[in-house]
Amino acid sequence: MIINVRTSQGQQFIEITEQVKKFVAQEGLQDGAVVVYVPHTTAGVTINENGDPAVVRDILHAVNKLIPVHGDYTHLEGNSHAHIKASLFGSSCTILVENGRLQLGTWQGIYFCEFDGPRNRKVFLKALR
Repeated sequence: MIINVRTSQGQQFIEITEQVKKFVAQEGLQDGAVVVYVPHTTAGVTINENGDPAVVRDILHAVNKLIPVHGDYTHLEGNSHAHIKASLFGSSCTILVENGRLQLGTWQGIYFCEFDGPRNRKVFLKALR
C-alpha cells in the first residue's frame, strides 16, 4: 500500500499512525510486523512522542542547530542539510503487530519527516506475516 503525503512546509513531521493502523486492519494482520518505508533521499520516518506537539518542534529545532539549512555544503541543489537529516533519521521503520494492534508505546506515534518541502511524497507499507 502507498500513503500519499503532501507536505506544506520546508521541514515538518506529519503523523501517519492512523493510516498505518488502517493498513494493518485492511490486511487482516494479526501477528507479524509492518514495514514503513520512505523512498525519498530528503525525507525519512521516525517513531516518537505524539502526546505533545512541542516534542516535534523541539526535535526539528535541535536538528537544525546541529545541521543548519545553510551551511558549508557543496551539493549543487542546495539541499544537503535535507540529505543529511534524512540519512540520520532513516528511510524505514518496522513495527511489531500482535493481536491486530501496532505494538507502540502509550505515547508513541509514527511520523513522516519532511526535510525539503513542500512536496508530494509517498510512504510504502508492507505487512510481514
